[in-house]
Amino acid sequence: MTAELDLALERRIGNRSAAVIEKQLGISTVGGLLTYFPRRYLTRGELTPINEIPRDEEVTLIARVLSSNTRKMVQRKGSITDVVVSDDDGQAGLRLVGGTDYRGKVPGTLKISFFNGFRARNDLLPGRRALFSGKVTSFKGALGLTNPDYLVLDEDPFMAGGGDAEKLAAMPIPVYPATAKLPSWKIQKAVEALLDTMDLDALPDPLPADVTAREGFMPLGDAYRLIHAPKSADDWKRSRQRLRYHEALVLQSALARRRAQIAAEEATARKPVPDGLVAAFDANLPFTLTAGQAAVGETFAAELGRDSPMNRLLQGEVGSGKTVVALRAMLQVVDAGGQAALLAPTEVLAAQHYESIRRTLGPLSGDGLLGGLGSGPAVQVTLLTGSMPTAARKQAMLDAASGTAGIVIGTHALLSDNVSFYDLGLIVVDEQHRFGVEQRDALRAKARKPPHLLVMTATPIPRTVAMTVFGDLETSVLDELPAGRAGITTHVVGLAENPGWAGRIWSRSREEIDAGHQVYVVCPKIGTDDDGDFSPGEAAPGEAEPVNLGPGEADLDTGPVRELASVTAVVEHLAQEPALKGVPLAPLHGRQDPAVKSAAMADFTANRIKVLVSTTVIEVGVDVHNATLMVILDADRFGISQLHQLRGRVGRGGLPGTCLLVTALEPGHPSRRRLDAVAATTDGFELSQEDLKLRREGDILGASQSGGRSTLKLLRVLEHEDVIARARDDAHRIVAIDPDLTAHPALADAIDKYLNPEKEAFLERG
Repeated sequence: MTAELDLALERRIGNRSAAVIEKQLGISTVGGLLTYFPRRYLTRGELTPINEIPRDEEVTLIARVLSSNTRKMVQRKGSITDVVVSDDDGQAGLRLVGGTDYRGKVPGTLKISFFNGFRARNDLLPGRRALFSGKVTSFKGALGLTNPDYLVLDEDPFMAGGGDAEKLAAMPIPVYPATAKLPSWKIQKAVEALLDTMDLDALPDPLPADVTAREGFMPLGDAYRLIHAPKSADDWKRSRQRLRYHEALVLQSALARRRAQIAAEEATARKPVPDGLVAAFDANLPFTLTAGQAAVGETFAAELGRDSPMNRLLQGEVGSGKTVVALRAMLQVVDAGGQAALLAPTEVLAAQHYESIRRTLGPLSGDGLLGGLGSGPAVQVTLLTGSMPTAARKQAMLDAASGTAGIVIGTHALLSDNVSFYDLGLIVVDEQHRFGVEQRDALRAKARKPPHLLVMTATPIPRTVAMTVFGDLETSVLDELPAGRAGITTHVVGLAENPGWAGRIWSRSREEIDAGHQVYVVCPKIGTDDDGDFSPGEAAPGEAEPVNLGPGEADLDTGPVRELASVTAVVEHLAQEPALKGVPLAPLHGRQDPAVKSAAMADFTANRIKVLVSTTVIEVGVDVHNATLMVILDADRFGISQLHQLRGRVGRGGLPGTCLLVTALEPGHPSRRRLDAVAATTDGFELSQEDLKLRREGDILGASQSGGRSTLKLLRVLEHEDVIARARDDAHRIVAIDPDLTAHPALADAIDKYLNPEKEAFLERG
């Protein structure tokens, strides 16, 4: 019966239906449709008349469409479809809530908005009757629904046969993720046809019998039946619990099996060397390592000294000293005769790391052979980027290939096929969310034996949070700031409610400059010719991170179109700004010539430039101790992680830092939630949780970093940590006894079907 799940869908539901399912959903097998679970369920008990809708609560209502209108959004690309509905039986009036007077609203009507609602635009035509379910929100004084689930009742075969909505809603109605040309009810009919032709009870169960008994789970066949065709709410809830644990155990077993395989790989042990580079480095440090840095360093030293690869994630607050800890690990590898490669996401950051590491090493940084092979402890640090002059790049490549360079710092240029290493022993990936797993894998392939791997992040992004919860990587945490780091105060500067603050921003900047300090100004795009109105999932022009909107976070702002701040326009404006008269300022962005970028950063570091107007190229790694103020214009265009990273550039030299998050959005706009969250705390781990709530896990086992469609079907990281923890314990127990899962063929087969070789490879690469 395992072959049943791989069977072509047309063999069970016919060519015509199968062709539509494959075209619209990308599903071509029996197993694919069987595990295409309903998004949610609608029931009679949830129905709410329009005149009784509560604020900020989930409601379900049956209504008839009065009108539908689609318009372009003014703040970003895309459209909004506004659908006005009325109670189908003509019930009157919206209830007054909290004393609010809904004047101007037609009694008994409600506006429903769909962000990029292409399917809704086609489905919800005037006169049609539909079931809507979602959370009631308030925007600009009016109640409404944003992106609710819906079911067009006029199209349902039951309704066409003369049934009424009351009877239809008496049972749970599965609502499937649908498309414009394939509504939920058609998917439901295809699934029903599939269930009628399958012997579900013959499917092998991946869950061991003792786990099924302990958890009190229903049989697997019943779970598949009742999740798609429940007779009661208890049916789909119990089936979801069963299949959710099924999913968790399969994933955790894959991770446990991969972990065991990695532990069995043979790496080159890089044992600590007495009186080598690490000892000399520690002796020359002008400060004392924090307790956290020392503890993490001991862990790294022990794991690098083993003949199995270290595979570790280092999480740390912005400014917690991750780079120093990573440098000590690199020096230990060099002491043992190997090389270390540090992969950075931008040339600015790579150059900063290069200068910072050479400066930190002091007399230990020099030319010559690998540490321990010369007259005294020394290590050559080499920079390799794509924009370097040809001669310099060739020399850097020669140094890496010959082993002359002990530490090689670079960008994507390190991944080039013509770059090789003499003996690559450790890969350090900085700000790992900026790289795809394929890129890290390309660097791993340059080592003779599986290298040790260390990935670092300041604010865990959703995918990182998910991976660490699932336990794929060993995790180290630095949550203590080194002595001398001052606090950062963050304020939301709302120009909609306080337009006069626009000028105050620059006079506040002048105060910092007059006090001898420097200022960053960050813009979401480079030039006025860029298209600043970008939609979710697209990279914002000028190197800004795409903002993934949270649930219900459609852009409902109907104000005038505004031009987003650009580096070129802001530089021109500030040159004429009276408060900054005579202040030296410079632009910095990714399209500049590398020499121009380097000169701008050098001038800012040397305090010759007082105001640096930049894109997010200064997001990580840039370390100018004299900078105390950061102004982020159109801050609502950036994600939580990016805002936290950006503000970490100030307050680095013992001077208090201030970050101003400037936005033109109104206070009630959903997108301001991100800004309020960042202003409320400097705890990066707390922010990562909020980020995950807004952006979802992303494709845990794929290249996608956040948002979009997740490989996970029923598991949600924040909601089901207890399920994941139990499944992890079960998986580790099973794999410890049976590493190859020989005694658990159904579980092994489920792993192969769930992950497939490509996805499982991500576990190794990530």
